[in-house]
Amino acid sequence: MSAGALNKIAPNSPSRQDPSEIEESIASALFDLESNIPDMKSSLRPLQFVSAREIEVGHGRKAVVIFVPVPLLAGWHKSQQRLTRELEKKFSDRHVLIIASRRILPRPKRSNRSYTAQKQKRPRSRTHTAVHDAILEDLVYPVEIVGKRLRTKTDGTKLLKVILDEKERGGVDYRLDTYTDVYKRLTGKSVHFEFPQGAAEY
Repeated sequence: MSAGALNKIAPNSPSRQDPSEIEESIASALFDLESNIPDMKSSLRPLQFVSAREIEVGHGRKAVVIFVPVPLLAGWHKSQQRLTRELEKKFSDRHVLIIASRRILPRPKRSNRSYTAQKQKRPRSRTHTAVHDAILEDLVYPVEIVGKRLRTKTDGTKLLKVILDEKERGGVDYRLDTYTDVYKRLTGKSVHFEFPQGAAEY
């Protein structure tokens, strides 16, 4: 991997020292796009990622999930639609998803609470619920989530129904199964994505 491609992996990422095959491929693809598409050069130059994974999404297919630093997420979002199209050309038959690399901080236990721990309250953005909600929003970006409903089945299992903005149906309806499988793999939670059937869904 060239030095330019290596620079697409964040300096503080363990993957920079020992990148996987998929991470090397993504770094090279990003550097190639930056070098060969003039109007994308300025937007791609500052972008780096932390790590990447291939996730099986059923029927023998895979999705490529790129985890990016939270401070750079807005930069990725600026060119995300075009960028994912270009990357999906290079990674044929695989959907490319961009998710911020967030860390869940455990809830402090009463038994080991120190004076310092009491002073530094755990940020809400690092809670289990907040991180899983943020992953959900990253998965479907730029589509807006317009509603959520949690269904509890008779056997006690839970299914989160996520309703997406109808205006974007044509652009993402073929990706909904991928969203479902990736969210399950990342969080362990079952989710079903759909578009509103009528005003009652809102």
